[in-house]
Amino acid sequence: MKRNAVLLTALASALFAAAPAVTLAQTQAASTTMANDLPSPDKEFVQAASKSSSTEIDASKLATKQSQDKDVKSFAHHMMVDHTKLTMQLKMAAPHGIAVPKDNSDTAMLDSLKGLKGKEFDTAYIQKVGVQGHQEAVEAFKKEAEGGQNADLKKAAQKALPTIEQHLKMAQDLASKKGVQ
Repeated sequence: MKRNAVLLTALASALFAAAPAVTLAQTQAASTTMANDLPSPDKEFVQAASKSSSTEIDASKLATKQSQDKDVKSFAHHMMVDHTKLTMQLKMAAPHGIAVPKDNSDTAMLDSLKGLKGKEFDTAYIQKVGVQGHQEAVEAFKKEAEGGQNADLKKAAQKALPTIEQHLKMAQDLASKKGVQ
């Protein structure tokens, strides 16, 4: 019984001695997190931009396997290369401590493409990923370029916007060429 009391006293002393250090560590972590917290529009941009690029890369990988059309495969390859670069630029522009999701593709979009082959795949890929996906991306990048609150992210969006707009034009041209509405 006396031995348990001695152990309990020693344990309590150790906990009380460590409490200030734990509190200090928690306070430092909280202030670091607060300092790196992005305003809501910038957070939304990081999520939208990373999701767009991740989806584009994954869907384009599918296109290289499931399409039989050289124009679609060429477009897909171009998208994989450019969106990989855009993802790296976004990661470099994000403030320290802000994680840019690595793989947050639109799984519903990818699942809708996985079962398709040939012309059926090409049509869905051009419509959903090429045209619609780039329309949404242009909107997100314009919004950040015009009204972003984080200077680095705003600058990255401004720099990337012409590339995203060019992708949209390429997708629209491909849709016209292939008769995709």
